Amino acid sequence: MIDLVDQTGSTNADLAARLRSGEGWAEGQWLVARRQTAGRGRQGREWFDGAGNFMGSTVVVLGEGGPPPASLSFVAALAVRDAAAVGLADTAALGLKWPNDVLLDGGKLSGILLEMVRGHIIVGIGVNLARAPQVEGRKTAALAAVTTPPPLEEFAASLAAAFDKRLAAWRTYGLAATLHAFIAASIHAQGSPLTVHDTDGSVLSGSFAGLEESDGALRLRLADGRERVIRAGDIS
Repeated sequence: MIDLVDQTGSTNADLAARLRSGEGWAEGQWLVARRQTAGRGRQGREWFDGAGNFMGSTVVVLGEGGPPPASLSFVAALAVRDAAAVGLADTAALGLKWPNDVLLDGGKLSGILLEMVRGHIIVGIGVNLARAPQVEGRKTAALAAVTTPPPLEEFAASLAAAFDKRLAAWRTYGLAATLHAFIAASIHAQGSPLTVHDTDGSVLSGSFAGLEESDGALRLRLADGRERVIRAGDIS
């Protein structure tokens, strides 16, 4: 089910307020806004919300014994890729970059933000359908650059269906299957060179050595053969 509103500050904030007040929000239900005036990205970045783009949020109810909640970022990225691929002639132009970036011809196509509230994970997603933002130091992309983008309602339905499917696989088969799918669509092959910009400002260089099966953290093989496990930061 998709609830479409003309404008709001942040769909994530709206769902968080409902959960904190006890109103709740059903899993599988999405709140989608035609315009969002106070959207945020990972590490507090502001994310562009121009008319014609997708901005929406849903919730996942956490249960005992499931994969780590933070690994839902891989579920979301895979779902965005699935939805963006619908009707796209060259799906090879779509790629995934750790931890949850969906790229189109090397440009950032979407933003994903997870927030935990009262036993729920709010999954917020923004996808550039009509136009891409200007982000300093980053290449961005929109579906409109390569195809006629689908109407908002149509894309929302495709994304909701894709997310349900990927979420079911995450719960049924565990995180390993989700990570396998993520790596298969990743722009980074085993052994490819990487530079990691950590959240503390430090920079590490090495090569891609895979993802940790326990939580999806990135393994970086350094020049001396040692491996570092990276759980936060940007890679290039």
